[in-house]
Amino acid sequence: MEDLPILELRRIEANIIKPIYDEMVRALGKEQAQEILGRAIIQNAIDHGRSLAERDDVTADLRGFAALLPQWTRQDALEIDFLAETDRALDFNVTRCRYSEMYHEMGLGEIGHLLSCNRDGSFCTGFNPDIKLSRTQTKMAGADHCDFRYTYESADE
Repeated sequence: MEDLPILELRRIEANIIKPIYDEMVRALGKEQAQEILGRAIIQNAIDHGRSLAERDDVTADLRGFAALLPQWTRQDALEIDFLAETDRALDFNVTRCRYSEMYHEMGLGEIGHLLSCNRDGSFCTGFNPDIKLSRTQTKMAGADHCDFRYTYESADE
């Protein structure tokens, strides 16, 4: 599964999650179904970040995090305009997001933010909790771009 582009992995996951989510909505209501799904996806993102940080070929700092971006951009999944890349800041805008497009095409636009967008900051919690994400808008929510602003904020320095 490691060789599978993340866009395709998310498509497979969404096809499995959709009927489960639909049943959760019928049984629990939309709000509770989204709350449960959101918690599960956040924990999965934290675990994924932690597992990547533990690999021998990865440095768990902001530059190491930036080096992982090609995993998420494979198959032109994201079009990115980079604004800054330093030891303390990684700023970019996503001008095209095929994840968002895919979820909307699958009829999952109302939970696309749970399936993808919520992973972004949560992944950092597992990868390195000193890496923080600030984002004020997403294409998933209808903005013309996503504004990713990652900072490295170590208390030790």
